[in-house]
Amino acid sequence: MKKPISVLLILTLILSCAAIFSSCSSNSKEITIAVPNDTTNEARALLLLESLGYIEVDDKAGFEATVRDITSNPYKIKFVEVDAAQVPNKLADVDYAIINSNYALAAGKNPTTDALKIESSSSDYGNILAVKEGNENTPKILALKAALESKAVADFIKSHYNDSVISVVDNPGDGYDPSVNYEELKGSTITVAASPTPHAEILEEAKKILAEKEITLDIREFTDYVQPNNVVESGDIDANYFQHVPYLEDFNKENGTHIVKVCFVHTEPMGIYGGKQTTLDAIKDIKD
Repeated sequence: MKKPISVLLILTLILSCAAIFSSCSSNSKEITIAVPNDTTNEARALLLLESLGYIEVDDKAGFEATVRDITSNPYKIKFVEVDAAQVPNKLADVDYAIINSNYALAAGKNPTTDALKIESSSSDYGNILAVKEGNENTPKILALKAALESKAVADFIKSHYNDSVISVVDNPGDGYDPSVNYEELKGSTITVAASPTPHAEILEEAKKILAEKEITLDIREFTDYVQPNNVVESGDIDANYFQHVPYLEDFNKENGTHIVKVCFVHTEPMGIYGGKQTTLDAIKDIKD
């Protein structure tokens, strides 16, 4: 007569199977990464992941790549597309988030110390002073351009942001354009739309330079990527300072606007930040 299987043995077998199942589930879980959902910043995030060997992106997509242009995803990454300004708020819900430095700084993150990986500085994504086409060489804009291209502003960027924001002005000047008649501009106001960090902070330095000539710089802060271009297109505001050229070109194409670059001022390397994960090792723990 066979001996009955003991309850203890059955429980042992059940627990063993559960452990095996849990292990298998862990190895097959998805890694989630939040990325900006606007066309050019999403492409930038994906290209950063491609440079690290995590995915492959269709070369033809270029600066307009989206998750639909991913041709290889061996680590089973699941992408969460979020408005760029909201990406830091998703950190608690995802394994990683790829965040623009301006939004990382605004969220209390230091890109040089908190990012798990940061992209190399690239002029492709240099942040620009921009105006409505036809206004590039007006005295007001030339005065603002000279102030932003000054050594004082470049020194402020270097000392204040510790390589989280990098000046791309090749030969910073004294802040004044010799072709501008500053006497005629005395008492005038220049309005500029900007995101709070770091753009509005940098503009505060330019404001001091213009104040020496009795010119007021009126800085209007915006937290989105749409209105700063709309108010310049409408003529309500003279200029804006918040975006890079690929974003501007895509915005013009999609919205029929006529905004143009005046000059490059700085670049903000995009970084990968840990949410539920503290290192990038977890990505390669996921196998096909």
